[in-house]
Amino acid sequence: MVLGGGDADGTGCALTGRDAAMDAALGALYGGGGEAGSRRTSGARSAGLGGSAPNVARWLGDIRTYFPSSVVQVMQRDAIERLGLAALLLEPEMLEAVEPDVHLVGTLLSLNKAMPETTKETARAVVRKVVEQLEKKLAARTRATLTGALDRSARISRPRHHDIDWNRTIQANLKNYLPEYRTVVPERLIGYGRAARSVKKEVILCIDQSGSMAASVVYASVFGAVLASMRSIATRLVVFDTAIVDLTDQLDDPVDVLFGTQLGGGTDINRALAYCQSKITRPADTVVVLISDLYEGGIRNEMLKRVAAMKGAGVEFVTLLALSDEGAPAYDREHAAALAALGAPAFACTPDLFPEVMAAALEKRPLPIP
Repeated sequence: MVLGGGDADGTGCALTGRDAAMDAALGALYGGGGEAGSRRTSGARSAGLGGSAPNVARWLGDIRTYFPSSVVQVMQRDAIERLGLAALLLEPEMLEAVEPDVHLVGTLLSLNKAMPETTKETARAVVRKVVEQLEKKLAARTRATLTGALDRSARISRPRHHDIDWNRTIQANLKNYLPEYRTVVPERLIGYGRAARSVKKEVILCIDQSGSMAASVVYASVFGAVLASMRSIATRLVVFDTAIVDLTDQLDDPVDVLFGTQLGGGTDINRALAYCQSKITRPADTVVVLISDLYEGGIRNEMLKRVAAMKGAGVEFVTLLALSDEGAPAYDREHAAALAALGAPAFACTPDLFPEVMAAALEKRPLPIP
């Protein structure tokens, strides 16, 4: 879609009504290369939303009127990045006007320490709305997928008919193949067990909270809360930069988890993995998920030694370069290659794929690397 109507557009057409209003909303953000707060002079067009909160509030209302929600979210994100509007999100009126999404939550978390008290409750309400939307979308499928994986991980030799693992049963009875009947006579049945109510697996989510990982932190916190709600999985959630914070005791409310993070700062993966390693009590039943772009500020060789030691002890180790829908992430390719050489390939993962990745890790089968 192309909108315009000034002398410089060269179309000879003038915009009116709704088209003119849409053009003005787009022009305020994309119309020139000027700074935030710049004003139009002598007919020249320049980007800017003005320096006052009322101008921004009016613009936020306009774009929600003229564009669908998905486009509104993109425009809001561009406005925050291009025009330096992050500070305005500290205003409660602005927060009430914006369309909440994962990227906005990331911005709010990065501003958490700078927020005045009058804004924090509004910010929590915005974050909670996004978290509840994500939980509604992701929780049911995650629980169903992982419950199935936990059931399949327990093999039994006298299964009921609907619990028979036919692939393994046929494989185990190939010696009993009867050519004249073209069939296998199964002398030994192999079946899926049923997950007990006691803890069967332990999962440690180790999340890099550097500024570039904002969306991943949001999704990981939601998934952490979902995993923690499953009685067969003991879940621990650890966030880190150069320091480490264990947020496991807050997993019943992912909003508390998110506000317990501090986006930004450096990265010490080795130190974080050392902490996670110290919490492992049943290596063969433990899955460690490192979510990081691998730009290590700590001791690289020690980091790799820790991963090798955990894998050698029987831990399933998963490295996600991102847990988001943002596309191909930037990451340290040398560290990713070193992890792959240890049998711990690093890859980006979308929220939709994450349940399948976790199911494969719990069952100790190859990961569904995209």
